[in-house]
Amino acid sequence: MSSGISRRRFVHGAALAAAATGVFAPAGWAVTSPPGRRVAVLGGGMAGLAAAHELVERGYTVSVYEPTALGGKARSMGVPGTAEDGRLDLPGEHGFRFFPGFYHHVPDSMRRIPVPGNANGVWDNLVDATDSKSERTGGRPDATLFGMLPDPRQALTPDGLRRILVEEILKQQGVRPWEAEFFVNRLIVFLTSCDERRFGQWEQTAWWDYVRAEQYSQEYRTVVARGLTRSLVAAKEEVASTRTIGNMAEAFLMNIMGRGNDGAPDRVLNAPTNEAWIDPWVRYLRGLGVRFHLGQRVEALQTGGGLINAARLRDRTGTATTVQADWFVCAMPVERACELLTPQLLALDPSLAQLRRLFVDWMTGIQYYLREPVSITHGHITFVDSPWALTALTQGQFWAGRDFRADYGDGNVADCLSVDVSDWDTPGILFGKPAKECTPDQIAREVWAQLQEHLNDEGETVLADELQHSWFLDPGIRWRPEAGRNTNDTPLLVNTVDSWSSRPNAVTAIPNLFLAGDYVRTNVDLATMESANESARAAVNGLLDAAGSNAERAPMYQLYRPPEFEPFKQADAQLFAAGLPNAFDRP
Repeated sequence: MSSGISRRRFVHGAALAAAATGVFAPAGWAVTSPPGRRVAVLGGGMAGLAAAHELVERGYTVSVYEPTALGGKARSMGVPGTAEDGRLDLPGEHGFRFFPGFYHHVPDSMRRIPVPGNANGVWDNLVDATDSKSERTGGRPDATLFGMLPDPRQALTPDGLRRILVEEILKQQGVRPWEAEFFVNRLIVFLTSCDERRFGQWEQTAWWDYVRAEQYSQEYRTVVARGLTRSLVAAKEEVASTRTIGNMAEAFLMNIMGRGNDGAPDRVLNAPTNEAWIDPWVRYLRGLGVRFHLGQRVEALQTGGGLINAARLRDRTGTATTVQADWFVCAMPVERACELLTPQLLALDPSLAQLRRLFVDWMTGIQYYLREPVSITHGHITFVDSPWALTALTQGQFWAGRDFRADYGDGNVADCLSVDVSDWDTPGILFGKPAKECTPDQIAREVWAQLQEHLNDEGETVLADELQHSWFLDPGIRWRPEAGRNTNDTPLLVNTVDSWSSRPNAVTAIPNLFLAGDYVRTNVDLATMESANESARAAVNGLLDAAGSNAERAPMYQLYRPPEFEPFKQADAQLFAAGLPNAFDRP
């Protein structure tokens, strides 16, 4: 061509323009996929599915590569070999999950996943958990955790919040009144702290130190320092960042007050996760053209010309393949993403080396299948004194469309008690060993004993041995006899002190590589389904920016900020700039 532009470059440019404007190439042009619009999503968990969802709805050609199973840690799975007479396998899972009212990204995705008969798609499969219970041992009075909701119409002030917390929550837990007053003061300090102090001071302070755990009683340490970290967010109180724990405390407080919520404060699904959510999601994405490649583990990212040129994968038979794309979204867990940090990759973005500083720990579950239903509470149960930081949920009560005996297993199971184990390092009460050093059978017996110690401590046998039909431990936990301990394929990020500085943004310095996962910086700032979804949207929006796309960006949501505290935060910003403590931070 006289202009000096080759026909090949002209066709390539015309196809890009056609893709950007929504105009398709004329017949005869062999364009199987619009140039510049092929995306490889590496990982099919929450982040990978959310990224694929946002991309395919914006006209991108998306392929998802997943080594194990779609849905990742959020999926449910059948217990192999348990189905009889046409029933489904018993429903197992990595651990039970719930959907607080302050979640917004996940509910937004759910509403866009069609389900026959549901006006709001998968979102209509959420049902309210109306109560909760904190079980104690030794005959001490149990308490509700979210059962006594503050009146949302009540004026929100530091003094009003102090009264709510002390009178309605903490004093029920057996914490001494002066300890409760002190802890509430620590919450007030955080809630009135400006963002500069939260990042500049509280991000550098461990939760254990912030609440002065060493200075107070064992009960204070159990309920306040340990209970609010290990049981609720699976963090170690000695190393967890105060900024992260404080952010979650604020989110849960606003949640139970109905401030900024998407729905009820506590919701669960009305069926096993795959039946209620993951399977409809995958069907919807497949219908839009997303291609899923299972059994594909990413081994390396190949670089060239300052970009990612290809991903090398290996399937379950050991066969290696190379996948090319225009854009790459790494939606793998952080421990897996670290395996890709070659010198060539780090030369393009040296900041990614900080990923190796991030810390992961264990929080995973075990399910007990019961011959008869057990009535404990219509919601979540916290076993406050359990050395393994147990929380649980009886699931059948929420599955109105399921008949456990008729639908699952051998016909002898009436319910599932799903338990999360958040502390794998503290010795148990039966074998004197931490969960990491127990065989699967010992884990099952130990957890059951800790549950019974809480539930059967007042003269009534709530959880009898004969109720237990069988159990199922998360398959990510693998016993290594030669080492005398377990390994875990599915650990969870823990937000340790100063970990924010090591966490990446979704957009990297490599123009066609984006990160999505619960370790990426997000507003939610905790390893949850919500943060995974939020990070995926940030990655997609970064990709759209890099591509110069005029497509509508994926919506992003912020945690609710109570306006009543904004004047206090503004005053605190001046105090922090002057090197002074928060106005409520007294010795």
